[in-house]
Amino acid sequence: MQKKWWHDKVAYQIYPKSFKDGNGDGIGDLRGIIEKLDYLKELGIGIVWISPFYQSPLVDQGYDISDYYAIDPVFGTMDDMDKLLAEAKKRDIAIVMDLVVNHCSDQHEWFQKALKEPFGPYGEYFYIREGKNGKPPCNWRSYFGGSVWEKLPGQDNLFYLHMFAKEQPDLNWENPKLRREIYKMIRWWLEKGVAGFRLDAIINIKKDLRFQDFPADREDGMCPGSVMLSYAEGVHEFLQEMKREAFAPYQAFTIGELFDFRQEELERYIGKEGCFESIFDFAPHMLGGSEKGWYDRKEVTPDEYRDAIYHSKHISQDIGMMANIIENHDEPRGVSRYLPEGDRNEISKKMIAGISLMTFGLPFLYQGQEIGMTNKRFKSVEEIDDISTLDEYRLALEHGLSEKEALEAVAGMSRDNARTPMQWSREAHAGFSEARPWLAENENYLEINVEDQENREDSVYSFYKKLIALRTEPEYTEAIVYGKQYPLPEEPVNFMGFFRKGSQKTLLVLANYQNEKRTISIQQKIKKIVLNNYNTELEIKGAAIQMESYQFLILEVE
Repeated sequence: MQKKWWHDKVAYQIYPKSFKDGNGDGIGDLRGIIEKLDYLKELGIGIVWISPFYQSPLVDQGYDISDYYAIDPVFGTMDDMDKLLAEAKKRDIAIVMDLVVNHCSDQHEWFQKALKEPFGPYGEYFYIREGKNGKPPCNWRSYFGGSVWEKLPGQDNLFYLHMFAKEQPDLNWENPKLRREIYKMIRWWLEKGVAGFRLDAIINIKKDLRFQDFPADREDGMCPGSVMLSYAEGVHEFLQEMKREAFAPYQAFTIGELFDFRQEELERYIGKEGCFESIFDFAPHMLGGSEKGWYDRKEVTPDEYRDAIYHSKHISQDIGMMANIIENHDEPRGVSRYLPEGDRNEISKKMIAGISLMTFGLPFLYQGQEIGMTNKRFKSVEEIDDISTLDEYRLALEHGLSEKEALEAVAGMSRDNARTPMQWSREAHAGFSEARPWLAENENYLEINVEDQENREDSVYSFYKKLIALRTEPEYTEAIVYGKQYPLPEEPVNFMGFFRKGSQKTLLVLANYQNEKRTISIQQKIKKIVLNNYNTELEIKGAAIQMESYQFLILEVE
């Protein structure tokens, strides 16, 4: 693998609205991020991806952009952005922005002009089509529920396409003029000093232009948008053009959000000549899903989680680095999703951390993950802000669940779980703001917060810090960053064991993924215990290791 500057880094995602309030209005902002750069540096972070802070009506929390060249006043000013870039550079932290170019806001100048002249030049920036006798052109379902088609205001039989909310019209990438506008904007930000971009929902930019119906999977007579994507051909041409015209001249770091990619095309995405530097590994996140909706989801077992990770590494490690995540702004908290409710403690949280940071790939932390933040307990649907969760709640009610049952069914997957304010201290509002936050804080901030964990050697934060430091430890960096990952030949249930083999060192990673002790036999001679999430001595008898519940070990072996 050709070595890149970002390979030995650990990245950190900031959801700006909930990270730190710098001006006391209850909403996180760029000043708040600047205030916490030293915290990120101390943790060992080298790359920071910030979710959208462009000008936006905030219908979908900033993923509906009305001006790509402006900072929304709620987050600060362009001067604040310039200061953020300068201060991050002093600390050797690369800033990565969110690039949302599958769609824009319906308040964007382009769409407003398209409304006035649907068949004019700006109408061609979007997918505007005639309906079928006043009904949508086809039966595709949007990711947020309902048809992907919305009638143009004042038109009887003209519709525009939106894969997400109706306030987020999809941009027509078939139009070369639109693409040139996008590349111009990307170059503008790179000139300003941004290190690169996370590309939101990027596989959606290519549509099946037949706009035909597909078999329905629900009573609403619609099919999921992912079905359409499986028939769309030619996305790589768009992505390679964007790389050539915008990213490559600046050697920009790019990471794609791809849920629906074909395995045989992975090399075209992250190989030597791939479209991106990396893509997120969503394999564990796809577990437990149901076509019916969140109300029909299944619990994820430890073995399913393990096997999903193993499969991703098997198909990717000879091609390129995928990014390892346990949560992000669109997912619930990982420790609440992948650990049984009664077993969520600092020991088990450290185990999940170790698995994520020791598997092959680029580790991506999400704000609060480093202290083990958990899902919030929503007492009523009125506490939920996320439009996706509200749609799933409505769907659950339609399928016969009571209001209480529907809330319980969807609360665990709500995106708001990850969007509650960052828990900095035991002060009011978790130290996030002096004002009432835009979204209520998780009540457990009194027990889970940065201030407490920074001062404890045995905390989740301290364990993350040790894991991150290992990535640049001269003795182990080659094995951890570039070493191939091989699972143990045989593994019992609720267990994960794999090697990271470098040219000089071999590490064995063991995770007892259950609330019971067990004995594990290994054939290799143990040279050193590199990391242990227990403070007790490790009991080794010959080839047998006695492992405690949720124990995580990194061993250097022959």
